[in-house]
Amino acid sequence: MTRPDLVIVGAGPAGMAAALAARDQGVRDILLLERDQHLGGILNQCIHPGFGLHQFKQDYTGPEFADQYIREVEAAPEITVSLRTFAARFAPDKTLTCLRPGRVDAIRARAVIFATGCRERTREMIPIPGTRPAGVFPAGLAQKMMNLEGLLPGRTVVIAGSGDIGLIMARRLTLEGARVQAVIELQAESRGLARNVVQCLEDFSIPLHCRHRITRIHGQNRVEKVSVAAVDDDLRDRPGTAFDIPCDTVLISVGLIPENELLEMAGAAMDLKANTPVVRELGVTSLPGVFVAGNAGNIYDLVDSVTRDSERVGQKAEAYLRGVA
Repeated sequence: MTRPDLVIVGAGPAGMAAALAARDQGVRDILLLERDQHLGGILNQCIHPGFGLHQFKQDYTGPEFADQYIREVEAAPEITVSLRTFAARFAPDKTLTCLRPGRVDAIRARAVIFATGCRERTREMIPIPGTRPAGVFPAGLAQKMMNLEGLLPGRTVVIAGSGDIGLIMARRLTLEGARVQAVIELQAESRGLARNVVQCLEDFSIPLHCRHRITRIHGQNRVEKVSVAAVDDDLRDRPGTAFDIPCDTVLISVGLIPENELLEMAGAAMDLKANTPVVRELGVTSLPGVFVAGNAGNIYDLVDSVTRDSERVGQKAEAYLRGVA
């Protein structure tokens, strides 16, 4: 069993920023765990610009923003990086059970920061009635398919929900030659950033139908069309407003769920509605010496805000190790 001073689970922007901040405060034995084969987390698939305007006063793409931290992490002798490492179990005594290629390891840390990010809500969580044909994807999965794997998920697309990933994918699909028929949003206005509505929808003449919902997905082997209806103030379908949109692909962009099952497993106090730990101050969970950073603790709109707050969490972890928190 290894016994580092600080273990950080997740090497996206939150995990890397927390590691570097703890290093800068004097922590000399930091273990950074990442289940993917690369550092950077979700930023690796976000090839669009708009990152770093606050943190670096530069307009970076996601991979460029991540690279600012990756180079510093890899050059830091105080930080040990373990890729392809999946944290499967966490105990209240701060013992992590991790799966690595070919073996299972136990790690007992003096302090732990969870920077595990989020997963996407799926069709089944809305839910949308209808058949279960090919062609229905979470928007983030479609983004990964396009930007990392070079695969086009479909040619004629409807997007359910107007979260930022869905808006960005509307533009991305259009630039790659697909036709985005519409974005369907249940609420009275888009849930994404105003700049994304303008740059991703209005600039490309993509319709945004607010106060509408997809009532059914049609198709056998592949999506053939969706049925859409307007809703009233109680979110019930308005009679006589239904219409169909032909498409071969539906992207789901209806929110994110923080990944905090390990904290819940260890008995941390949880806000079950949001799936986030209850914190008495930024990043400080109910378990002594256990912290949460980034989207695992709170859904952020900007990665600049993620890294700013994660640096503060790294400093809090260092203060705990010194016995002053």
